[in-house]
Amino acid sequence: MLTEVSHVATHYLLPANMLAHVVLILAALWCVACPSKRLYPMTGKTPAYYAMWLLFGFVFLSNPLFVVTSWNTGVWTSPLRFWIAVPMILIGATFVTWGIRTLGTKNTSGIRDGFVAKGPYLITRNPQYVGDFLIFSGVIIFANSGVVLATHLLTILVFVIAPVAEEPWLHEQYGEDYDAYRARVPRFL
Repeated sequence: MLTEVSHVATHYLLPANMLAHVVLILAALWCVACPSKRLYPMTGKTPAYYAMWLLFGFVFLSNPLFVVTSWNTGVWTSPLRFWIAVPMILIGATFVTWGIRTLGTKNTSGIRDGFVAKGPYLITRNPQYVGDFLIFSGVIIFANSGVVLATHLLTILVFVIAPVAEEPWLHEQYGEDYDAYRARVPRFL
């Protein structure tokens, strides 16, 4: 059964996952290059909004499948990797959860719901992305897989570009409050 799932994952889901990543990366780069014609953040629940979340949903659902289907196929088989990966994943999950709880679900999903500069947002302007970096990096180490390395690094790349794409919108929405915040709090850490 796992062999069949592995075959489907490798031959169908992996190319689809890579394509979804390429679209997300190109969309984020478009937003950075052309902020006046950006796709994200959106001003409402448009087709682009749903398309973006559909792509992210697909990536977030298929990435764990690659952990299972290509588990421990890499070169680092030492159990030491668990002692490194698990704390990274837990700290990352804490940052993501704390960020979402502080920012709120509307702001988190790209719908304006008020400027927030408290909690984890006093440490980094992007605690959810920092948490995601830690989670995905930890999973890369944990899984010990070339496929997971590729898919998860692409996801991390999306999260590196996304805040740069969001910053012009944040400036437009919150003006001097955001500019002052941006001057005192780092983008990541």
